[in-house]
Amino acid sequence: MPAIIQTNPEILGGQPVITGTRIPVARIMALYAQGYKLTDFKRDYPYLKLSKKDLFDIFSYFARLAQN
Repeated sequence: MPAIIQTNPEILGGQPVITGTRIPVARIMALYAQGYKLTDFKRDYPYLKLSKKDLFDIFSYFARLAQN
């Protein structure tokens, strides 16, 4: 699992979230599907400090989940 993602049964019932937050990975994917770009994430979630690599890791992780 990429470092940007964590799961913990005490946080949102164990859903994959962005590390150190309660923002589900599925939320990031939904926003991306609506057309969000890195600049939009940085504007709306400035405390996340997301990079292109982080987004790539999130997308790759989500794609692997979707294949199972």
